[in-house]
Amino acid sequence: MRLLTNAAQVLACVARDPGARLRDIAQCVGITERATHRIVCELEAAGYLTRHREGARNTYELHPDLPLDDDSDRPVHIGDLLRLLIEDSEGGHAPERSVA
Repeated sequence: MRLLTNAAQVLACVARDPGARLRDIAQCVGITERATHRIVCELEAAGYLTRHREGARNTYELHPDLPLDDDSDRPVHIGDLLRLLIEDSEGGHAPERSVA
């Protein structure tokens, strides 16, 4: 049973490595590259991330201040979720909101 959607897992993979290739993200989440591409496009269209082209590769910029749910009276932001999911390998801390 998965508690997190594939989209949330894609965001977590991108937060860990903003320069990850679609192939790497797909492997991280356990889905196909095609599904990963669709999710990345949906996340980009929704404003959760921005794709930047650098040579032959893409890098991704997350927008952690966006709410997970627009309908909530007390919004939880993407950065809040990512801080729970991602641990910094150096000190065991999640990335700061401005970094994610």
